[in-house]
Amino acid sequence: MAQFRLARLCLMLAAIGVSAPALVTSAHAQQKTDAPAAAAPAKDTVRPEIFKLLDPTAIKPLMDAKNYTEVQSRITQAEAFPNQTPYEQYVVNRMKLSLGSTTNNNALAMPALEAVINSNRLTGAEQANFMQALGNMHFNAKDYPKAIEWFKRYQKESPTPEAVRPALVRAYYLNNDFATAKTELSAMMAESAKTGKAPSEEELRLLATAANKTKDDAGYLMALEQLVRYYPKDEFWVDLLSRGVARKAGFDEPTFGPHMLRLEFAAAKNDMPPEHYTFLAETSLRDGFPAEAKQVLDAGFAAGVLGKGGDAKTHNALRGKATKQAADDAKNIAAGEASAAKSKTGAGLVNIGWAYATMDQADKGIGFIQQGIAKGGLKNADEAKLRLGMAQVRAGKKAEAIQTFESVKGGKGASDLAKYWIMFLNKAA
Repeated sequence: MAQFRLARLCLMLAAIGVSAPALVTSAHAQQKTDAPAAAAPAKDTVRPEIFKLLDPTAIKPLMDAKNYTEVQSRITQAEAFPNQTPYEQYVVNRMKLSLGSTTNNNALAMPALEAVINSNRLTGAEQANFMQALGNMHFNAKDYPKAIEWFKRYQKESPTPEAVRPALVRAYYLNNDFATAKTELSAMMAESAKTGKAPSEEELRLLATAANKTKDDAGYLMALEQLVRYYPKDEFWVDLLSRGVARKAGFDEPTFGPHMLRLEFAAAKNDMPPEHYTFLAETSLRDGFPAEAKQVLDAGFAAGVLGKGGDAKTHNALRGKATKQAADDAKNIAAGEASAAKSKTGAGLVNIGWAYATMDQADKGIGFIQQGIAKGGLKNADEAKLRLGMAQVRAGKKAEAIQTFESVKGGKGASDLAKYWIMFLNKAA
């Protein structure tokens, strides 16, 4: 999971202010109202002794000079006065918050911030900002249960509950509550889909991991599909084809395994493991498509995946074999057209067509494959359609390829491969 750290408290609160509110001493209040000396002080006033310590005109120069020791001394003295009114406590906590946030002293700032929030003296917007800031502080301190508590309170009391939703989801995840994280993330994905907004890569990674943690294979696959759709990195394609095709129940590996690797080669050749390169090359040689085998092996060598380590000799031998057979096939392929046309089924025509497609003669190959499909008698018509679609891709006929893949409805991996080919082509556009 990508690192996620919320904004530091001092940065977040700088815009809304964390200094103590304007102070009025009880003596000043008496002068304004001409109240007798024995009268109780006004509700929102502080005693002169506390005012003298926390007077903003005295505190500001100290803060500007970074004389934090003196500021702390004044706060400590003010806090020591007995029988403080709720407003005096509020003023002291605002000053502690100002000092703590400026000096990154969370042990000082966090209790003060909570006390300020619970004082019921903040405006609606200020109250919400302070709750979000406290949730952020707990998140950064890795106290995820407390972060969740404050983010949920923010959602309940603020008119913009969505503002903390990403942070709340991450707090659930990091608190190992993967089920709740997955539920929240799924809801976020649904809302994004309604508005046409692409979910972030980090959110999709979180969803995939949360689904994996809860053994939700369908949820994991859905997240992978979204990652491939919006952020088509090679690593996502390799995992998607493994989860969404090869590891699904009923997958016909002998028939569709090579086709899965052909899609992987098209979408994620830079992240293919060496055994995928060699397996596809060996299968292509076995089935009579040496030009394809050579292309695959050449790409593996160019990517620096093949020709190294203990298997270097084997890789080089396989490449030499593919190169020789590809040259021979290019000379003799035309001779096979007549016999393929005379065959009772269209299998030979489909094979001839795919061979031409792998020889950079895709347009010519398309015609033969189409003739083979029309002739019929094929062991697996969907397999032939996949070859036709891939030939059309090689010919640069994207719209026709998509139409062909859309016609593949069979199981055993055929329709899954067709769906992912369409996804690949649409994203490539």
